[in-house]
Amino acid sequence: MAKSSAQTTRVGVVNLQLAVLLGLVLSMTPAVAADDDADGIDAATDNCLLVANPDQQDTDGDLIGNACDTDVNNDCAINFIDLSIYRDNFFQSGDLVTDNNGDNITNFADLQILKTSFFSTPGPSAWFTACSTESELPATATANSELQPASLAVDDNMNTRWETVHGLDPGILTLDLGLSFPLTRVEIHWEAANAGDYLIEGSNDNYNWTTLATQTGGQFGERTDIVDIAGTYRYVRMYGQTRSPGNTYGYSIWEIDVFGDASAGTEFDNDADNDGVPDLFDLCPGTPPGSTVDADGCEIVTQVNEVASAAGILTGGAGSASPGFALYVFDNDLGTGGSTCNGGCATTWPPLLVSDGNPSGAASLASITRDDGSTQVTYQGRPLYFYAGDANPGDTNGQGLGGVWWTVEYIQLYDPLFDETTVLEPALQEDTPTALITRFADRARDRHAREDEYKAYDHYLSFYWEHRTAAIEIVDPIGRGGDTITFNVTTQWPLHPLQAELRFFYRGLNTVAEYHNNGVMTDLGNLNYTRAVSYNNKTNAPLQPGDRLEFELSQFLQGTPNGRDNYYGTAFLYIVGQGLVPWEARGVFGDFSTELEDSYPIPQQGWLGGNGTLPYQYSDEPDNHFLQMPTNLSGINGQVFVEGRRVHHTDFGDGSHNEAPENADFNELAGFLGGNYVNRSCVACHVRNGRALPPATGVDLDQYVVAVSDGSGNPDPQVGAILQPLSTTGNGEGGIQITSWTESGGLRSPNYSFTGYQPTNFAARIAPQLVGMGLLEAIAETDLENLADPDDADSDGISGRLRLVTDPETGQTRVGRFGWKASQAKLRHQVAAALNGDIGVLNSVMPQADCGSQQTGCDASVAELDDEKLDKLTAYIALLGVRARRDLD
Repeated sequence: MAKSSAQTTRVGVVNLQLAVLLGLVLSMTPAVAADDDADGIDAATDNCLLVANPDQQDTDGDLIGNACDTDVNNDCAINFIDLSIYRDNFFQSGDLVTDNNGDNITNFADLQILKTSFFSTPGPSAWFTACSTESELPATATANSELQPASLAVDDNMNTRWETVHGLDPGILTLDLGLSFPLTRVEIHWEAANAGDYLIEGSNDNYNWTTLATQTGGQFGERTDIVDIAGTYRYVRMYGQTRSPGNTYGYSIWEIDVFGDASAGTEFDNDADNDGVPDLFDLCPGTPPGSTVDADGCEIVTQVNEVASAAGILTGGAGSASPGFALYVFDNDLGTGGSTCNGGCATTWPPLLVSDGNPSGAASLASITRDDGSTQVTYQGRPLYFYAGDANPGDTNGQGLGGVWWTVEYIQLYDPLFDETTVLEPALQEDTPTALITRFADRARDRHAREDEYKAYDHYLSFYWEHRTAAIEIVDPIGRGGDTITFNVTTQWPLHPLQAELRFFYRGLNTVAEYHNNGVMTDLGNLNYTRAVSYNNKTNAPLQPGDRLEFELSQFLQGTPNGRDNYYGTAFLYIVGQGLVPWEARGVFGDFSTELEDSYPIPQQGWLGGNGTLPYQYSDEPDNHFLQMPTNLSGINGQVFVEGRRVHHTDFGDGSHNEAPENADFNELAGFLGGNYVNRSCVACHVRNGRALPPATGVDLDQYVVAVSDGSGNPDPQVGAILQPLSTTGNGEGGIQITSWTESGGLRSPNYSFTGYQPTNFAARIAPQLVGMGLLEAIAETDLENLADPDDADSDGISGRLRLVTDPETGQTRVGRFGWKASQAKLRHQVAAALNGDIGVLNSVMPQADCGSQQTGCDASVAELDDEKLDKLTAYIALLGVRARRDLD
């Protein structure tokens, strides 16, 4: 709101006070007569209606005569302070700062005019200086505290005010000008509860701030501060450091106005490569136009196989220009380190090019750069080519041509778990021309993500497997022609109609569970709910690609049959136009000079679990961090996850759950415990899904698997492949303890003793942690093969070898990857083997009890676990979230 000079006070080098009495006279005078000032000039043409100006002199040409123009040369400096001097005493003194009439007001303000040119001819002359283009700039306002809203400080109403909560330091009021403008000054009309010391700061990204002015010594009471500033900025904030002496309240401002050149507004480029990730957070600046990028602004490359094999030779993979066609090598390339087939040769023998930056599909692949700059795939160092004379997949018409072209023999020693024909679950994201659609799962929680005082966020509720998961769909059209993001939610049980909250944009001013945008979802029926958001409360602007949108779903159930009804949800961070990302909290709650634990993406080098990486934990529950759903769990897997978790935590003897006593027994699993076993449940060995710890000496190893064999490496004829110390019918197969430790070279190794039975050979294997198993299963066999070094070719003293194992379900040869000795190829097989050997639970993968060939009393008559329970348990273990790497700095 622009203020009259009577409302403001400016301190300058000559300590000028600006008062325009003529303006007041004009505002109080009724209709003017034809020549009210009796200067002989009709009022219709008189350039000074109330002051005689017979010569009609108008030095600056602004149609206001010199006799009544308070700024004769239009340079924004008021000519005179005391109008009586102007009328009666102008020529009384040549001293331009004398107080001629003794009223403590100096004669003149604009010395240049009076010294040289006051009586120059009408119209602009050589000394004319145009008035500044300064004007008040419209703004929106936000604050770190709002006892009364920040918007009241920019509403052009001197009767309303912004006010912080009482007793608060600092008090921060931030103005968003919409564009970046050259700035000249800030005017603050303080209420009595004002700042003693404060800063005026400017920013173009609302993150990095520059101090434009420092004000100190403010006193309690209403006042107006006019603060000169300079620089081009979009955001301006008053950063109240301390309240004025005697101010026991807070910070209170009637109006704050920012002035600058309104004609020079520019859009500050915060995203130089236009990838939707602001430069401040962009770890990969300069990505090519049209690139799909992740939350860090780095290009997302979808890997496809350039190479495959068929009939014992290499062929083009699905990611090549000619899938299924034979590949060839060229003898003239030998010893060159590159390709010698260019120009017309490359027309007849098209090179196999890398489509995604990473050659894949077989072991020993690499790449070279061709003369034209393209990237060609090599196998064992030799460039690969197609032959234009092959018309169909399977043709080998180029074999032996010229005695220099050859197909490439390739014998696959194993069958991969997955290939390009594998049927996949629906993608987590669907990227369409009009919207980015993200679908994921959530679960109900006791408290909020940052509430460390309760320690009740990451733990699991009673009856967590019943009615307490949700599938969420985010439809994001921002940057694709739309302006509103829609959240669609499907729950397992009806939500309370007044408490089905979905909250947007973390605020954290009064509590760490406070959000800017709080509202109830619309009930669409059939357990479907929806809510939309189009405005960023942090930036006070419409949503833009790259905006950080934290949200939390509240599952306040309506009359669920078991357990409580009222629950909260996971705090997710969604980057507009990109998707969900693991997050870290920045700042300290309660310290308003920081970001109050606001959420930001964890740098990608910390994403140990890829897009599924967990956020850092702020609820002070370190023992629960290996129990979590991953960040991007598919919406179809949320309920599967919790039901698999219930299997994991169930005693296979009596069906009891090992957590909250109110959890109902899982009677469907009771009675599956084998005659001989190591433990009664999965979680008994894998406590909180972490690694087991070696027990004290003399204590039974109840969290180990002890593999045993005869002298030839076959299962021990008396006890089978696993020593099972416990039994449902009497004594088990024998016990094992650590009796002592032997130290050597700074390391120590255990010494064991057996009770009941002493096997010929044994290997004690402690229970490992479970997180990351699904990621291990997803690694391509060719990547594992490339890491193998059976002959220690790199001379590092390690001879890594692939272990080939037999698939217990299909009989195929596969690459082993699970267990301490890579004895299982699939996670399903590993889970089935653990159920069988550790708990004695029979299943379709391992349907026979672990009994020695000469063993008696080995009960193999227990029922077989159904595949649904096996598959849900496998899914739970596969999908456990991996925590983010810490200490990235």
